Amino acid sequence: MVDPQYLFDDDQMRAFIVNGFVTIKLDLPAGFHEAIYRKTDEVYAKEGNPGNNILPRVPELKQIFDHPRVRGAFTSILGPDHIMHAHRHCHVNPPGSKGQGWHKDTYWGYKKVRYHRPRWAMAFYYPQDVTIENGTSEVMPGTHYHLIKPLNDAERAMPVCGEAGTLAIIHFDLWHRGGANRSERNRFMMKFQFTRMEEPQGPAWNVRDAAWRSPASVPDDRLDPLWSRVWDWCSGKKTNGSGEASRDGIPALASALRDEEESVRLSAAYALGAAGEPAISPLAEALRSNDEPTRLSATYGLGIVGETALPPLSDALKHEDEQVRACAAYAVGDIGPDAAEAVSALAEALLKDPSPWVRHHAAEALGTIALNPGVSVPALGRALRDPDGQVRFNAAYALAHFGPAAEPAIPALREALTDDNRYAVGHAVSALRRIGTPEAEEALLDFLTATRWCPITTKESMY
Repeated sequence: MVDPQYLFDDDQMRAFIVNGFVTIKLDLPAGFHEAIYRKTDEVYAKEGNPGNNILPRVPELKQIFDHPRVRGAFTSILGPDHIMHAHRHCHVNPPGSKGQGWHKDTYWGYKKVRYHRPRWAMAFYYPQDVTIENGTSEVMPGTHYHLIKPLNDAERAMPVCGEAGTLAIIHFDLWHRGGANRSERNRFMMKFQFTRMEEPQGPAWNVRDAAWRSPASVPDDRLDPLWSRVWDWCSGKKTNGSGEASRDGIPALASALRDEEESVRLSAAYALGAAGEPAISPLAEALRSNDEPTRLSATYGLGIVGETALPPLSDALKHEDEQVRACAAYAVGDIGPDAAEAVSALAEALLKDPSPWVRHHAAEALGTIALNPGVSVPALGRALRDPDGQVRFNAAYALAHFGPAAEPAIPALREALTDDNRYAVGHAVSALRRIGTPEAEEALLDFLTATRWCPITTKESMY
């Protein structure tokens, strides 16, 4: 249980929704961060980058993520049931580096429709002072909703500077980059990821004012319809059918779904979603568009409409175009538990659709909805043997969302612990831990005993 004093207030939560990042300074001794820096520097020099093994190699990092201020921030953003993702990485920025170009993180060689709602966030931890000189990270506030990098990147860039122990929490889809290192020391940044396990039932932060209020200084206020819907969703409120778009205004908004400017498309999509049932037809038509930006905008709008959009989305799951089917699966999942009646259609898509792109969105959607385990869990268990790696690790992670209700999948999850995809293995571990039965714990302990990493064993100290 997180001490409420460490949860966000309304202004902090609004700022995260709009900007997509927050910076935290941890009240740990400077010597603690310096010790992590020295240990990381030594590991990197002797062994190279430990990649996903950075946590067992430098186990002191766990104290960072156990810190109540960090737990409070992630609880506010991702809910009290969030967990650490299997992917983590130590980013080294060596002296003389030229820095990175602007980018969004990928999914380890895969791709997906990206979330707008905060279901996934990253922590950037810096064990040394971070300055312009040593190549700090830069972020572009507000760009986590933009698939296309804004042209005015130089104007929007914000450096993440601070003393050793600075930690930035960013929305997974925020545009960011590492700067050029003009110092004489390595600059390290440890990246960890966290994900939501349950859809919000109510606010997870300290609420005093439940109304959406746009911050005074915002990067692009045209996205206010989007921000307000994300705020409502985080608050556990229904996001559709509020009537903000009159029937007379719907044709203009539908036309705006095809606008060249991304902010205009997104604003129109969310305004249409808020209108509810009258907007379903134009959104469903746009979903079937051959134009990817139009199709994606409609995908988000249909997710906002909610359960009344399920009939056309179920039809779209059978469309001849795999892109349309995948977007439909995403939108059904984005609706969340209100999409329970579509579970059977998603399970069929997961097991029978010829497109991996569709199957991995169907697996993800089943985990987001996390209902009707009698249908979902057997389908996800079978999907752990899918020939596509992303389908397998999405299926394992979807099972983690079910917790104890995923118990029938334990044999399949035990088998998944030998998968050659590291994320299928990592997510199977998460699923077994959340199932928590004696059988699940036995499978988990057998695996962890055999794969235990000893952080003090090196080539210089073998015994």
